[in-house]
Amino acid sequence: MNTGLKITAFAATLAAAFGTAYGVGGAVDPVAGDPEPAAHAEHDRSAPSGHGDHADEPPAGLQISEAGYTLDLKARHVTAGERSELRFAIRDQDGRPVTSYRREHGKELHLVLASRDLLTYRHLHPTRAADGTWSTPVDLPAAGAYRVFADFTPAAEDATNLTLGADLAASGTYEAPALPEPAATTTIDGYTVTLNGDLRPGKASKLALGVSRDGRPVTDLEPYLGAYGHLVALRSGDLAYLHVHPNGEPGDGTTEPGPDVSFTATAPSDGTYRLFLDFKHNGTVRTAAFTVRTGTTTGPAEAPEPTTGAGHPDSSHQH
Repeated sequence: MNTGLKITAFAATLAAAFGTAYGVGGAVDPVAGDPEPAAHAEHDRSAPSGHGDHADEPPAGLQISEAGYTLDLKARHVTAGERSELRFAIRDQDGRPVTSYRREHGKELHLVLASRDLLTYRHLHPTRAADGTWSTPVDLPAAGAYRVFADFTPAAEDATNLTLGADLAASGTYEAPALPEPAATTTIDGYTVTLNGDLRPGKASKLALGVSRDGRPVTDLEPYLGAYGHLVALRSGDLAYLHVHPNGEPGDGTTEPGPDVSFTATAPSDGTYRLFLDFKHNGTVRTAAFTVRTGTTTGPAEAPEPTTGAGHPDSSHQH
């Protein structure tokens, strides 16, 4: 029996010295306790868990191990404001690094990094060495707690898509920020993005995001990873991960290159979510961010003025 499957979650370096500095402390990544891979339906990213329609499955990204695979993050802390190299591996049930993956949207693995306050967001595309070790440069702007999500599908015949998560700490002076209030529009680099539709708990709903510039609809969005837009939703608090692909794709004969990008999504529960839309225009990928509440307050609320800088000055891509 594989020793690695007997190991419970290892500690992550996370803690705050209230109002002064962010240092090293204790936190635990939940690990799936069953050593045998669970049965999965065909992958469907519009489901609450990101892995099918099973109501008893937890939302994606909350576990560091699932279905016999483990996210092995080599270092659990970096220094805020300094360029660092993030290194990790995906290990199988025998503890061996995975070196063969199915490509999805042009990549073997997608890496998302988000701060616990949901104000910093990175959609990264790391490179893999022959030994299975992935690496990517990262520069985090603020001290605090972060979550790293690895979204991938092993090449094994019976493997399904997985999103594994691990905690990361950035040391430095820490100040607790407030999450932006819900708003129907946001701006980034001169582009205005409008969100229409409600994110509903336990029920699939349509979200349409329209892109305009200088008051004119953008009708020539460029394909990015095989789509005109990608949407990631993270639940405030535990950062449950919801990665939803758009309805339609470039070249299918019906999907237009803007101004609207349409998604179907299901929230796993009531709560506050942060939505991050990646879109490409004029050769540059930009990220627009929204705060959305479900339950007592559903959908984006109208705001007198649009939020600037995608809701935060630090939503970006690194390749």
